[in-house]
Amino acid sequence: MGRAALVLLFCTAFLWRCATIMTPTGGPKDTLPPVITMMTPDNFTKNFKNRRIYIEFDEFVQLKDQQKEFFTSPQMKKKPTITMRGKGILIQIRDTLLENTTYALNFGSAVCDNNEGNPLHSMRYVFSTGPEIDSMIMSGYTVDAYKADSVGKSFIYFYMADSVPEPKEYDSTLFNFKPAVIGRAENNGIFLTQNLKPVSYRVYAFEDTNGNQMYEPSIDKVGFLDTLINPSRMADFSVWYDSMRRYVTADPQVFMRMFTDEAFKRQALQQSERPAQHKAVLYFGAAHPKVTALQFDSIPADRVIWDPQTVGRDTVALWFDVASEMLPDTIKGQITYFKHDTINRLQEVTEELKLAWRYVESKEEQKERERIERERKRAEAAGEEWQEPKKPNPFKVTYPTSGDVNPLDNLKFEFDYPLRRLDSLSVQLSYTMEGQTEPQKGAVRFERDTSNMRIWRLKSDWQLGGKYELFIPPGAIENIANQQNDTLRASYAVADPEKFAVIILHVTGKSPDAKYVVQLLSGSNAVLQERRDVTTGDLRFDYVPEGEVRIRVIEDMNGNGRWDSGNLVARRQPERTEMYVNAEGESTFATKKNWEVELDIDMNELFAPITMQSLVEQLEQQEMQRVSKYLEEQQKRKNSGQDQQGQQQSSGMGFGGFGSGSGGLGGMMGNMRNSF
Repeated sequence: MGRAALVLLFCTAFLWRCATIMTPTGGPKDTLPPVITMMTPDNFTKNFKNRRIYIEFDEFVQLKDQQKEFFTSPQMKKKPTITMRGKGILIQIRDTLLENTTYALNFGSAVCDNNEGNPLHSMRYVFSTGPEIDSMIMSGYTVDAYKADSVGKSFIYFYMADSVPEPKEYDSTLFNFKPAVIGRAENNGIFLTQNLKPVSYRVYAFEDTNGNQMYEPSIDKVGFLDTLINPSRMADFSVWYDSMRRYVTADPQVFMRMFTDEAFKRQALQQSERPAQHKAVLYFGAAHPKVTALQFDSIPADRVIWDPQTVGRDTVALWFDVASEMLPDTIKGQITYFKHDTINRLQEVTEELKLAWRYVESKEEQKERERIERERKRAEAAGEEWQEPKKPNPFKVTYPTSGDVNPLDNLKFEFDYPLRRLDSLSVQLSYTMEGQTEPQKGAVRFERDTSNMRIWRLKSDWQLGGKYELFIPPGAIENIANQQNDTLRASYAVADPEKFAVIILHVTGKSPDAKYVVQLLSGSNAVLQERRDVTTGDLRFDYVPEGEVRIRVIEDMNGNGRWDSGNLVARRQPERTEMYVNAEGESTFATKKNWEVELDIDMNELFAPITMQSLVEQLEQQEMQRVSKYLEEQQKRKNSGQDQQGQQQSSGMGFGGFGSGSGGLGGMMGNMRNSF
């Protein structure tokens, strides 16, 4: 194993050394990273006693993003200091090292050449304070549980099972204990953790969003394995060198679904403000505040509208449904809610509210006021009669005034305040069919959006080929600030379905009562349409725009119509999501005008248990699609003549595939076994 590990650890430097011979002096721009020429003490030193390590390169180097890239395994209380020294780097160990422990100094991509900044990926220095170097290796894949896409640069923490308590109802391992071994995933989500022992481990992963090498709940994605893992008992896996990304990668033995866990937060009313005369905002410290009473001295309780602004309801808008003249500059009141005390118990408390507001004139309003004042003075000086111009109506609404109506979306109206009154009977929607002269009356139905009370949709029985005219008379709509609309007019046509595609899915569920959420995504993964409570049967998506689409399916285990994240402390995995892939390995499908695309989705296949073989096949398909897109982009650039230099630099690149053992290291090493 030591010999195999040596090959693995030095493979990058070996390949770069070979490539250096092919780069003539004065040729193309240098794209090669520095090459290690000497290490003192030698890499893989046993019975290590030194405090200083010197690594020399074949050229001058620099350190980039050292704080984010460099880490030690296991963690040291005092991080080593790294300084430049000639053509090398000097590492000074400041911590007291543990006995009989294998240490790895991981530089990531921190070491770069001084001229072009070419990074030396996956550089490691390994030593042991005892007579042996731990030699087990494990590979894995970190993936976003919802997006079903890889999560790069995640830290992988390995805890020896007999060194930490077994988590049953409450898992605090990641918070209270230091890992025995630390690995890190590459940009493609694959991790190759080395220097493990042949023992059972508990494995956790987290995405280091802030680059502080610390797990931060509700900020970093996190994942964990449900079972103990012993690297000596795992299946064989292939390792190879990815010559495009320029780092070592591997077939994954384990699969970790990453999710954003909600951290424990102390409940408290942290802030209150009044940004507008009829609006106040309350900011709570934690989600779902339990409010038992809310009252104001000058406003009746039934005139205060409670409007949560976030999914967790930790930010709440209060709308005051009273006339402006009845609202004082400072609204005083009280709120009673459950707040965490000093020992984190929820206790009912009552706190005072003081919501102040004053009108602040904008620069534009100031300029307009000054202009009107000048006109008034000019008219008075000339002895002319002056009449103050009518002020603009403060009522605001955003809606389309022309264009095509998609019958699935209808017409969206967004107001700046909740409405007090909407007289739909006075709203006139007429349409004239082609070849007719007399307009016909169209049905008008207004429905308020379930997630935003300031959004309303006008629905009708839209007729294809009709020209629609919308007329909303003055005063038909009134908001809580006593503001009313002026005349609103608009003209529309109905979107022609022949200008769109239709997608029909033939769904086979895992059981008759199994429910799923099916999302139709654009090529950029934006949600175009969503269907909830999907069961066995046919599912139809109309008005699909031309372009590329993908299909994401959520296994809705609790039937609540949405994806549920996981919980690290409770050791609950997130609900499973998968991207649909057909028998040909395609996950992206082209849509064109007047096309009808039919696809069969068998949930038994889509949500089959994940094995190493199925995961390798899935990643192989993703890799083939990625390479295909890359080559298409290169061809487009070549045809446009915009990237001749890039073509020269990439012409010698090979592509390593998952499971293929191709592309450099895979060809040299073939299948790598943990039992070396």
